[in-house]
Amino acid sequence: MGRAYEVRKAAIMKTGAAKAKIYTGYAKEIYAAAKKSTDPESNPTLKRLIEKAKKEQVPNDIIKRAIEKVNSGVDESYEKYRYEGFGPSSSTIIIDALTDNVNRTVSSIRAAFSKAHCKLGSSGAVSYMYDDYCILSFKGLNEEQVLEALLLEEVNADIEIEEDSIILYGNPQDLFKIKNAILSYNKNIVFDLDELTTIAKDKVELSGDDLVQFNKLIQLLDEIEDVQNVYHNVNLQ
Repeated sequence: MGRAYEVRKAAIMKTGAAKAKIYTGYAKEIYAAAKKSTDPESNPTLKRLIEKAKKEQVPNDIIKRAIEKVNSGVDESYEKYRYEGFGPSSSTIIIDALTDNVNRTVSSIRAAFSKAHCKLGSSGAVSYMYDDYCILSFKGLNEEQVLEALLLEEVNADIEIEEDSIILYGNPQDLFKIKNAILSYNKNIVFDLDELTTIAKDKVELSGDDLVQFNKLIQLLDEIEDVQNVYHNVNLQ
């Protein structure tokens, strides 16, 4: 099946989050990005977040308010943290959080692992079993055209084809270079997927009580407002 299945999983790794949590998450991310510059044209990170938020149907007023907080002089400090842990059997989990109170966040995450009878690990405990990627998915070009576009801009990416979609995998720091390479070749391209994500190198299967326990942990993590993304190595096909 290749990594194309992982693209779909990566797109929904805010695991079943309620709309309110999605809105809050984007508001925090947009605010944090806008502190560098409130002009999307000079701030590619902000521009990308606004585009993603709109794709997930985040109301325009939420996006606008997050940017206006910066213009009004509100000073909030959100930091990104990554946590790693062990689920049942040989399952592993990585949690990305964006928070203004790290003690609150780590306490909530630790409590979720405890309630699910799982173990929160130290930094680096499982991340070596994962790879970080930027992933872009789009239609409108063939493989030869994509290779030419990447070559012209001197940027590398792995290519996968799924039906009529092109899926590109690259180093996270190359996200904007890859995106610009495709848009320079064809400015009308619309990206169906534009993600920074983390994918397990190998998958495991869970069943019975182990699967129930794992799903409970994911649900508990999903309920934590500061948790932005959850990645794991469990095959949930």
